[in-house]
Amino acid sequence: MSFRSHMEQALAEARAAAARGEVPVGAVVVAPDGRVAAAAGNRTRELNDPTAHAEILALRAACAAAGSERLPGHDLYVTLEPCPMCAAAISAARIARLYYGATDPKSGGVAHGARVFAHPQCHHVPEVYDGIAAREAETLLRGFFAERR
Repeated sequence: MSFRSHMEQALAEARAAAARGEVPVGAVVVAPDGRVAAAAGNRTRELNDPTAHAEILALRAACAAAGSERLPGHDLYVTLEPCPMCAAAISAARIARLYYGATDPKSGGVAHGARVFAHPQCHHVPEVYDGIAAREAETLLRGFFAERR
């Protein structure tokens, strides 16, 4: 099977989140066979839930569909570098590969800040690929926040 990026679908989820007034972050979980297992955008405001980040919602849906708390062999595409909470969930779910777009120097938990995967307490470290459609993700985020300032 050849590589196919699912970042465009993650960006579509981010755009839908922005349209709902949420921070525009989208995530897509891809099963080992290449099918999309779950997709989500941020819903923290809508659900009044600080844990309702795109990654968490997508992981929950993919785990429910798989009937398991772990997703070995699955990939996760997300438009923004995951925060520490999401990075810990990615590790707990045993995601094989993480692809993300924009970096998050302020709140990131992968390449910045807590660097969750670098901690000895981290039980599973996915392969990490950053900068996938970063320009599009950054433009979406900057536009969203510029409208609110």
